[in-house]
Amino acid sequence: MNKVVAFFKRTFVDSFNVSMTLYKVMIPTIIVVKIFQEFGGVVWFSSLISPLMDAVGLPSEMGIVWATAMLINIYSSLVVLINLDVPMTVAQASILSSLILLAHSMPIETGLAKKSGISIWWTLLVRVGGAYLLGWILNQLYMATDALQQPANMVWQPSGTADPSLLNWALTQVQNLVLVFVIINVLIFTLNVLKVIGVEKLIGKALSPFLRLLGISKEATNLTLIGITLGLSYGGGLLINEAQKGHIAPRDIFTAITLLGLLHSLLEDTLLMLVIGADFNTIFWGRLLFALVLVGIISRAAKLLDGGSYEKYFYRSVAN
Repeated sequence: MNKVVAFFKRTFVDSFNVSMTLYKVMIPTIIVVKIFQEFGGVVWFSSLISPLMDAVGLPSEMGIVWATAMLINIYSSLVVLINLDVPMTVAQASILSSLILLAHSMPIETGLAKKSGISIWWTLLVRVGGAYLLGWILNQLYMATDALQQPANMVWQPSGTADPSLLNWALTQVQNLVLVFVIINVLIFTLNVLKVIGVEKLIGKALSPFLRLLGISKEATNLTLIGITLGLSYGGGLLINEAQKGHIAPRDIFTAITLLGLLHSLLEDTLLMLVIGADFNTIFWGRLLFALVLVGIISRAAKLLDGGSYEKYFYRSVAN
């Protein structure tokens, strides 16, 4: 009984701490986006980025959602999405989710990659370019098969849109922020349950052979798996530490960090994107397959370069 109580207490405390951290970013974001919207900024930015969104089958307004994810974080992008109130199909929600999952929180996560010795331009190219490539592939696939064209069932729905007053808008945002807390509670509870029943370990065992095929050494494999299941901050931080100690070869660090940029927080981020009605198979298996194939190609191509070119363009050793 004590273990059950401790489990729920830990879930609530973790949810509260995560929520408070996110609110510090999300509340200013909500205000800035509202001002941006009132002065016609959303319309202007949407028209500017419209050709890029059209190519991946998304409404032009989704450009500002993805930009928010890249510059801030996933939660803030969802706040922007809800406030825009633009209907989407399941296919579109899945494409948008894929863009966000592969390229988000870029200032922080690019900094992490840089500390491991990976060049900034490479991180941006792989993550933003890779995200857009996956979005384009998915759009072509959905158009060819006419799949997932039903309306997306968004768990997090906008409320109180009939009254355009500033007061009603503020009350709506308070409701949304409360809902964020509820969603985070459900998310962390689900993650903790998955940990208890061993799903993370199962994923690790299943992916381990594939990481070896990518040329990632045994020493780097375990740390990479931590990043894939728990997040880039965890796995990336451990890899940076090992890179600085010189325990893992530079090429292994390069391959591992490149993979983690595309494939991290596999459980948490996937669950979060289901909130906006994305297709699970697309954002979990599709993302997994795309990341492994792309990094496999990159890994094989990198082996054709000599050491000097490799360090000049992609990676430099940070060993002390």
